[in-house]
Amino acid sequence: MFVSNTKEAPTGNLALDLVRVTEAAALASARWLGRGEKEAGDQAAVDAMRLIFNTLNISGTVVIGEGEKDEAPMLYNGEKLGTGNGPRLDIAVDPVEGTNLLAFGRPNAICVAGAAAAGSMYNPGPSFYMRKLVVPGEAADVVDIDAPVPDTLHKVAKALNKDVDDLVVFVLDKPRHQLLIRKIRETGARIQLHTDGDVSGALMAVDPRSEVDMMMGTGGTPEGVLAACAIKGMGGRILARLDPQSYVEKDAILEAGLDLRDVLTTDSMIKSDDVYFAATGISGGTFLQGVKYSGGGAVTHSLVIRGKTGGLRYIEAHHNFDKLMKISTVNYD
Repeated sequence: MFVSNTKEAPTGNLALDLVRVTEAAALASARWLGRGEKEAGDQAAVDAMRLIFNTLNISGTVVIGEGEKDEAPMLYNGEKLGTGNGPRLDIAVDPVEGTNLLAFGRPNAICVAGAAAAGSMYNPGPSFYMRKLVVPGEAADVVDIDAPVPDTLHKVAKALNKDVDDLVVFVLDKPRHQLLIRKIRETGARIQLHTDGDVSGALMAVDPRSEVDMMMGTGGTPEGVLAACAIKGMGGRILARLDPQSYVEKDAILEAGLDLRDVLTTDSMIKSDDVYFAATGISGGTFLQGVKYSGGGAVTHSLVIRGKTGGLRYIEAHHNFDKLMKISTVNYD
């Protein structure tokens, strides 16, 4: 006879509701793949996300969204989502991470959503950029964001039982990273340069299926918080520091009372283990396969994570549009 030694009964996995949100956004936005209209693709994802979110029995508040509300009906910071009848949650969304990737038909555009217990998600305020270092669990205790690049690469390689020239480092291909790229190359590690998509990069760095070993460089602050939602469940570590790219951004951060010297970690960005994450591929690539349409439906591929249990699910979903369109107000055609 099975006797349970758990201290609490199993509860619902909200991530399985979140994946409905990201699947809907991916199905709607993938129609715009390669059509050169990033705003239209993003809008399709936003509309689908909002519709599905508002069917969920949650009381959600967007902490990581599209910024302040304007005339565009985006998922804006402070927006309330859900029926209001369920748990109170902080919500993080990126309806299309990689709008340019989607518009130009390039790999690794994804739809992303995270949720955590209310009050536990870091609010970056007016910060747009942060410097990040992401490593898998085996190297979590050997890294320091202030260490010289060669030292970090050697320590990570040793922790992963690799030579430095075995390492693959994800770096965004931006002018601000010229020095970083040179130092990585001089140390002997290999690099994957990506034009966009640093949530994907962070997830690749901690996903055991990926050939990427770590991520370095400055990317979006909201994307860092979204990545922390996933890393909280996947393991690994993210270290970050706000890195304003203009005097206007720097002044706004200081006026908001944020300290540019603070080192942010997985646990300071997401303070609760009650955290959920879902991502669905749009354009396909090295991380998640993209939406594949057929005459009467589509196939999507998603990653679903629950922080408390560390459970990861890779979901292949087959969608029947004939049946789906009878009950859904989202237009997938």
